[in-house]
Amino acid sequence: MASSEITLEAVADIGGIPAAEWDACANPKPDADSIHNLDTLASPGSGGDCQAIASSGYNPFVSHAFFAAAEASNSACPRTGWGPRHLVAKLDGRIVGVVPCYLKSHSQGEYVFDRGWAEAYHRAGGSYYPKLQVSVPFTPATGPRLLIRDGVDREAISSALARGLRALCNATEASSVHVTFAREDEAKFLGAHGFLQRTDQQFHWHNEGYKTFDDFLGSLNSRHRKGIKRERREAVAAGITIHWLTGADITEDAWDAFFEFYMETGSRKWGRPYLTRKFFSLIGESMSRDVLLVMAKRNGRWIAGAINFIGSDTLFGRNWGAVEHHPFLHFEVCYYQAIDFAIQRGLKVVEAGAQGEHKLARGYLPQTTHSAHYIADPGLRKAIADYLKRERDYVAEVGRELAEAGPFRKTVDDDA
Repeated sequence: MASSEITLEAVADIGGIPAAEWDACANPKPDADSIHNLDTLASPGSGGDCQAIASSGYNPFVSHAFFAAAEASNSACPRTGWGPRHLVAKLDGRIVGVVPCYLKSHSQGEYVFDRGWAEAYHRAGGSYYPKLQVSVPFTPATGPRLLIRDGVDREAISSALARGLRALCNATEASSVHVTFAREDEAKFLGAHGFLQRTDQQFHWHNEGYKTFDDFLGSLNSRHRKGIKRERREAVAAGITIHWLTGADITEDAWDAFFEFYMETGSRKWGRPYLTRKFFSLIGESMSRDVLLVMAKRNGRWIAGAINFIGSDTLFGRNWGAVEHHPFLHFEVCYYQAIDFAIQRGLKVVEAGAQGEHKLARGYLPQTTHSAHYIADPGLRKAIADYLKRERDYVAEVGRELAEAGPFRKTVDDDA
């Protein structure tokens, strides 16, 4: 390493980075004998096979295919305020590290909220936009952000990428760099390179070795166990059936139906949904084995659905929508079916997306998330640093209180 120089460049299109090179950094290939080379989805009950998959640490959101779909579909592009500026590190002409990065003109689609910072800076006479966003567009899921190939000096490459982000901030005249939903160790590493630390909270479900959904229910206190059983019954009481679609089962007709749900619900929640119809076709072409659609049908018609992405040990719940509204159907399609799928596939975690304390009663416990922020202006940096210290204390205290209020039995005979 000492005799070679690490070079950095910013690439304004994911298509300018070969998929194999990106994925060698983002998701190093498992051993040739791994089950992952046969199918992303292990068969129900194949716990040993799922452990083989887990060793690869596959995260679908940092794959080249996901970013390519977001950009080629014009979901994440300069016109929508997401201008790609992917940072690439090379050693002796070979790509050894990448950082997914966008030059942004707003703070939408990020799920780590900094609009208050932008408004304060504007009132002080500064310009907060553009800013650099290191993230997976529209995706509040924890994953690696400094993507580094195996077999290299990770610390040296990571340090070069951290310095490169600060240099890119200066070169683009951005106000700041925001590395969101990073792994905790990455956030702390960036902290040593001048990035401020921020925490937030999500709700994740953890598989404690359950063999069936009833095993999971047995770990809950009586009140929550009965509540979940009632919600599951009532969710399908109107003659609704639930279907899991993966791989080749996800047809364009299924995508048409899901996109209708996504647009209907997204328009009410956000005003303008982020993802285009083409995005779903592209991920259907390139990564359908990594997708689970949970779809609800009534009277022969799809009426609701949720999209999930499948990692080596985690099921990532993402978007939900419906054109008919039935009591508890949202909980069934998004939360209970995800738990059931994870148990059957031997997955360890279900990440259910951003926010939502209502998930606590459904077995999803508070989980701290981490981000790192480089603020170029010294005055703004000091003000934000003071704020973040208080916010971290608050997030930690709320997490402790919510965990204590969780639905799980405190003792073996707890029927409270």
